[in-house]
Amino acid sequence: MAASSALPVVDLAPFFTEDGKGGTAGATEAVRQACQTHGFFRAVNHGVPVELMARALELSAAFFALPDEEKAKVRPAEGSKAPRSLPAGYGRQPAHSADKNEYLVVFDPKLGLNAYPAEPAGFRETVEECHAKLTQLGLLIQDILNECMGLPPGFLKDYNDDRGFDHMTAKSYFPATEEENVGISEHEDGNCITFIFQDGVGGLEVLTDGHWVPAEPACGSIIVNIGDVIQVLSNNKMKSATHRVVRKPAHRHSFAFFFNLHGDKWVEPLPEFTAKIGEAPRYRGFLYKEYQQLRVRNKTHPPARAEDVVNITHYAIY
Repeated sequence: MAASSALPVVDLAPFFTEDGKGGTAGATEAVRQACQTHGFFRAVNHGVPVELMARALELSAAFFALPDEEKAKVRPAEGSKAPRSLPAGYGRQPAHSADKNEYLVVFDPKLGLNAYPAEPAGFRETVEECHAKLTQLGLLIQDILNECMGLPPGFLKDYNDDRGFDHMTAKSYFPATEEENVGISEHEDGNCITFIFQDGVGGLEVLTDGHWVPAEPACGSIIVNIGDVIQVLSNNKMKSATHRVVRKPAHRHSFAFFFNLHGDKWVEPLPEFTAKIGEAPRYRGFLYKEYQQLRVRNKTHPPARAEDVVNITHYAIY
């Protein structure tokens, strides 16, 4: 599938209907091609209610419209320690960052690490329902990737069986100015799978064959991309694509759900993509939490030189 001016669209309906079993092979093949060429695709008929996503975006916009002192009250529970890269609660990108956005990180309700605002009413219930639905979607996409990658049945499910490291983030991007328009600078995601649903403002772009392809808003769709973990496991057969957010003249709101991996997991190219097919591994193995820590350091203590920023190439074998 050649790169085009639009992201591939994958209809997941066959996975949700009794009479759609015959169509799952076609949908799986569409996911495989999209992950090999773009690393991104637009999912439709994905099982997450459209009205639920719309309600979440509406409540998120209402939260970010509150005065700064009200938003600043949203903090993690006293004494809680989140085993992840971002603390639960409200925050803004550091002053030294080129990125211009504010965010609210919400974690898995089972762990008691949530940071929910008192206002607007209904925010917590809506976000928790979104979290549950997106977790289900993550499990489905993971199973589809397992098939796409030709792995033994249930391999990825057993490998990534701890949902305690998943998290969801609501984001608000400030309007662009004449001087600059960076919302999130170009990067790749370090996790397994990411889901994004957004309002109608737009600005998300994916780098494909040297060109920035807009992931334009489309009502009811969810943008799906694979992260560095899948790229390494597949020995570069699957693509963790570079993407960014370019700010528009209006506020932009979105949610990102990160289907993640336990920090103690060992990550390295799988035999199915190396020894079993006679190819050399393109990455040395690493402990996932160590990679997370290096990526966090990029944000908290940005290197003076751009080439010193750590991403997955840090583990590449040349």
